[in-house]
Amino acid sequence: MRRPPDDDFVSRVVAVVSDIPPGRVMSYGDVAAALGSRAARAVGQVMAYYGGELPWWRVVRASGHPPVDHGARALEHYRAEGTPLRGAVRDAESYRVDIARARHIPS
Repeated sequence: MRRPPDDDFVSRVVAVVSDIPPGRVMSYGDVAAALGSRAARAVGQVMAYYGGELPWWRVVRASGHPPVDHGARALEHYRAEGTPLRGAVRDAESYRVDIARARHIPS
């Protein structure tokens, strides 16, 4: 069984995700890299446990797809924020975020 990320890792993930501006996204791997880590899955675990109070829709899979099982809710946020999307945006399964245009790179 995996142990949960330590509190320092959690607080650093929360800080990075909180700083993603509206209309921009980072992949789970991007968030990990911003922390000097390769622990994308641990970022996902942090988001699963603590992401409810964060702009969770701004953290996407490397493919640009929204978080699993949250496509419809995420799409509402993407439209409101003007996040660049790809594909025929008909429903929660038919689109993805245009990572090339929407990727946030922390300074």
